[in-house]
Amino acid sequence: MLIIPAIDLKDGKCVRLRQGRMDDSTVFSDDPVEIAARWVNAGARRLHLVDLNGAFAGEPVNGEIVQAIARRYPDLPIQIGGGIRSAETIEAYLRAGVEWVIIGTRAVKEPEFVTRMCQQFPGHIIVGLDARDGRVATDGWADVSGIMATDLAVRFANDGVDSIVYTDISRDGMMQGVNVEATAALADAGGIPVIASGGVTNMEDLERLATVAGRGILGAITGRAIYEGTLDVAEAQAWCDRQSGNQSGKREP
Repeated sequence: MLIIPAIDLKDGKCVRLRQGRMDDSTVFSDDPVEIAARWVNAGARRLHLVDLNGAFAGEPVNGEIVQAIARRYPDLPIQIGGGIRSAETIEAYLRAGVEWVIIGTRAVKEPEFVTRMCQQFPGHIIVGLDARDGRVATDGWADVSGIMATDLAVRFANDGVDSIVYTDISRDGMMQGVNVEATAALADAGGIPVIASGGVTNMEDLERLATVAGRGILGAITGRAIYEGTLDVAEAQAWCDRQSGNQSGKREP
């Protein structure tokens, strides 16, 4: 599994929200590019960027910062979400050096858009499913729909989606542990690799995720935990690497 540091962008700064609420944010840095350097130096093999302002605006707001990070680390795979609702936005990010774009709100409201974008930009489309009690939310988590995340995973099963980022909103930024069962169930439903997000707090969470990694868990996004020091990026990635090379099937310390 990959340990994927999150850099959430709000008003040009690196922040973390609690349960997606823009009015409940903690500023961790005024320089997101330097924060990216911090995680790259710690051994991160991928970064997860979110344009929080863009998620609410419906179009990129912090795009220049995303481009700056991509320019500084041209060989580092980057995935970006927040406000990606047009082919033009996707193309601009890919031209800037981003590897994957995450379609969230429009994936829920117009699933056919995902199908078209997978055809137009093969291998570069990730679907972001953010759910509360299993039902997906849209527009920066402001609205919760009646659509089940597992149903959407099935809908996208044959579209060529690279992976799904699954966030349990109730746990995001709350340091309460990852929802392992729901994450694995989503991977089972669609047969698409899933990246866990929301509540990844410490090594115990990774140990629990590792027990279901074989069901299609590609990695884990972590934010508040690495900023507040309850999880160490280098240590966590090294541990995950050992698990992948552990042929006995037993978890190593």
